[in-house]
Amino acid sequence: MKPAADGSGASSAAGRPLQAARGAVQAVATGGRYLAQSLRLMVGLPDYDAYLTHRERTHPGEPVMSYAEFFRERQDARYGGNGRIGRCC
Repeated sequence: MKPAADGSGASSAAGRPLQAARGAVQAVATGGRYLAQSLRLMVGLPDYDAYLTHRERTHPGEPVMSYAEFFRERQDARYGGNGRIGRCC
């Protein structure tokens, strides 16, 4: 068995299962975040974190809406604003 490069005497192979487990946990967590985001979008809840990321990336230095402002703007966009619900029938 070859000693670890850090001089601890531990085998580098001993850390591989732990690294694999960490990678699996990270993959499950990432999948969970995507699933939650998809479910929120399916029921019509706006994604404020995605809005913040977009604003930071494409409009740096410009003001951003608070969560309450963002939520109201998204509801107005979806339902037509002014308390009216736009319907086809």
